[in-house]
Amino acid sequence: METPEVDTVDHESYRDSLATVDEKGKRIWIYPKKPKGKFYNYRKWVSYFLLLVLFGLPWIKVNGEPLVLINILERKFIIFGVHIGTQDFHIMVVAMLILVVFITLFTVIFGRLFCGWVCPQTIFMEMVYRRIEYWIEGDANAQRRLNKQDWDADKVIKKVSKQVIFFLIAVLIANTFLAYIIGTDEVLKIITEPVSMHLQGFLTMLGFSFVFYMVFSQLREQVCTTICPYGRLQGVLLDKKSLAVYYDFERGEPRGRMKKNEDQSNKGDCIDCNLCVQVCPTGIDIRNGVQLECVNCTACMDACDEVMTKIKKPTGLIRWASYEGIVTGVSKIFNSRTIAYSSVLLILIALESFLFISRTQVEVLLLRTPGMLFQKQDDGTVSNLYNYQVMNKTDMEVQLEFRLKNIEGRIEMVGATPSTIKHGRVEGALFIKIDPEELPKTKTKIIVEIYGDGELLDKSSTSFLGPMK
Repeated sequence: METPEVDTVDHESYRDSLATVDEKGKRIWIYPKKPKGKFYNYRKWVSYFLLLVLFGLPWIKVNGEPLVLINILERKFIIFGVHIGTQDFHIMVVAMLILVVFITLFTVIFGRLFCGWVCPQTIFMEMVYRRIEYWIEGDANAQRRLNKQDWDADKVIKKVSKQVIFFLIAVLIANTFLAYIIGTDEVLKIITEPVSMHLQGFLTMLGFSFVFYMVFSQLREQVCTTICPYGRLQGVLLDKKSLAVYYDFERGEPRGRMKKNEDQSNKGDCIDCNLCVQVCPTGIDIRNGVQLECVNCTACMDACDEVMTKIKKPTGLIRWASYEGIVTGVSKIFNSRTIAYSSVLLILIALESFLFISRTQVEVLLLRTPGMLFQKQDDGTVSNLYNYQVMNKTDMEVQLEFRLKNIEGRIEMVGATPSTIKHGRVEGALFIKIDPEELPKTKTKIIVEIYGDGELLDKSSTSFLGPMK
């Protein structure tokens, strides 16, 4: 009996390699065709808004303080006017957990939409650098011709001017990111004052500029396909219910070019024009299915819709859909996974809200001085020495007053009466004196309230040592 032939064609072989790397491991330079269409116009407006926010936010100040500051070096963080110090680390931890769960939930539902529409890498690459490249060198074919031609005056002017503009934009981006870390005032000093006065800051800015320049002039799509961890995470989080840029294989296959007077009834709507591949910034063929390299930029959707309109067929052959929606015609966003992630996200948001509401504007740490025992005073009272730290999270400066709450006694400050420092910390010492008759046991819990201009700011619980009963 003859063994029946088995189809050994591997339809998933395209996943074994990157579209931007050949068999020898050499980089294949991508020349994407200039996109146009409805979705590209939407992306432009979204990009303009996000760029305005990115470059404008560091310059917005409230009461002389930046609206947003992420000074890792000095551990000073300002998030929309709210100062977050090291004592609020738990709030930052919960915020990071919210971000991770949100990204997970967003990816499960909407795939890699963030990458194509919101990610700074894509916005700068496709909406800034790539458009400058189209303006100077022309569309994809013109760029290929320019790279192949001999070095003449025209090529030198175009190539040099492009690289100079690329680097100047990288400098602007570097200064903007630096402004988020050290503030716009310090950045302006680095720019306007002699280099010798800010050598470290200048070298940091120059280093950031070079990194951004290399990313957008050389690495480009390699950041999305090989470096960015979010792209790897996508493969774990996506399932058949997740929305993404999909090719409708049910409607498009079998694909084939249109020929005059040819019966098209046995063919799908895809005419194999290859425009969806030509406009792809990562060089993939979306008709192969969901791929790690796809950033969901929707350029292929615009290209396909334009062709479908020309051949008088319905648009949406490549559209925002799920695998389940393509096969069954019904897309269901909510399922057990999305409900579970949503529940966790809501719990974390509720916890973060509670932490912010219960967060005090002034935080006091009051501790009995280590190694010190109680002392008997001439007036018969017993005294303990305490060290205090007062962290002010606001820009108010008020005189502080310490009061005992749950027991009779008095507080004597060591030195002058302290006052808060704007977004700073004050330290000092004080004595607490209590009549032994008021002490029920050797170690008594006491509560000290801290007032500022008559308003209760915070309270601290500590212990008071007294004689044996």
